[in-house]
Amino acid sequence: MKKILLTLTMIAAVCSFSFAQTETSAKVPVKQVSEEVETKVDPNAPTIDFEKEVHDFEKLDYAGDGTYDFVFVNNGATPLIITNAKGSCGCTVPRYPREAIAPGESAKINVRYDTKRVGPFTKTVTINSNASTPVKVLTIKGAVNAKPADATPLNKPAEGSPLEKN
Repeated sequence: MKKILLTLTMIAAVCSFSFAQTETSAKVPVKQVSEEVETKVDPNAPTIDFEKEVHDFEKLDYAGDGTYDFVFVNNGATPLIITNAKGSCGCTVPRYPREAIAPGESAKINVRYDTKRVGPFTKTVTINSNASTPVKVLTIKGAVNAKPADATPLNKPAEGSPLEKN
């Protein structure tokens, strides 16, 4: 019984202390800071300027070509290094240049979408680099048509194949 009474007393003390702190802090006027934080941008930093950042495939055939090359230019004064490119899911696979892109040079990031997934899609690829804007997001979208009725199932060998069973 003594333990229960002691526990309840401790809980009451902690609660009253926390309420007292809340009331005191609420009475103190808060001074808002309206100054913006300055960010220093290196004028010599590389840039990654894409021709376009969104590509619409519109309609794609089932198991068709779902690849697109996002072309970009380094308009900065120092070499551009892409450190990572990651798709928003496993169905979107980017391939990017591993070597540095010199100032004034262009390159491409190839993005492939798995067109064996029927229906509309919108997927992104996040690009990380040493550019003045270190993170860029590319988007692909479109819709994959339904699988044709006469298509060979993926697990069945084609007619005349050496794997076909008689």
